Amino acid sequence: MGNVILIGFMGSGKTTVGLRLSYRLRQSVIDTDKEIEKEEKRTIADIFAAEGEEYFRARETACLQKLQGSVRNQIISVGGGLPMRAENRKLLHQLGQVFYLRADVETIYGRLKGDTTRPLLQGDDPLTKIRVLMEERDPFYKDASDVVIQVDGKSFEQILDEIEGKVR
Repeated sequence: MGNVILIGFMGSGKTTVGLRLSYRLRQSVIDTDKEIEKEEKRTIADIFAAEGEEYFRARETACLQKLQGSVRNQIISVGGGLPMRAENRKLLHQLGQVFYLRADVETIYGRLKGDTTRPLLQGDDPLTKIRVLMEERDPFYKDASDVVIQVDGKSFEQILDEIEGKVR
């Protein structure tokens, strides 16, 4: 089995599914956001505030390139915006089997309302921001993925069963 890569919008469950899947498949898990925070010695929110989104997106690409030659048989959870770059989608496909954890706008909003750690959701109308961002990102997520898993209304066990059944 190769690398299992989890993509999807913020709040779709990538981090939690990644951790639980790592126990089930006995593979370690890598979270690209956490890797970037470790290298930068600051939070994603701080990176966005100080350097801007474009700088952060370039760091995501560099992180994938670094993983390219060094990671085998692991679970990789990536940041919600990472698949937006064509270069990143290509790298994801080269890195392993990509699972898109897809959730409806209402599910995401229910999970994220009140979360102040998400730089792209700050402001007056987070529900509209989520809807606009998800509509913009969905085609890129689909392009980056090998398998789409609809997560709405499913338990983590059901999601894990579905992924495990489709892992090559």
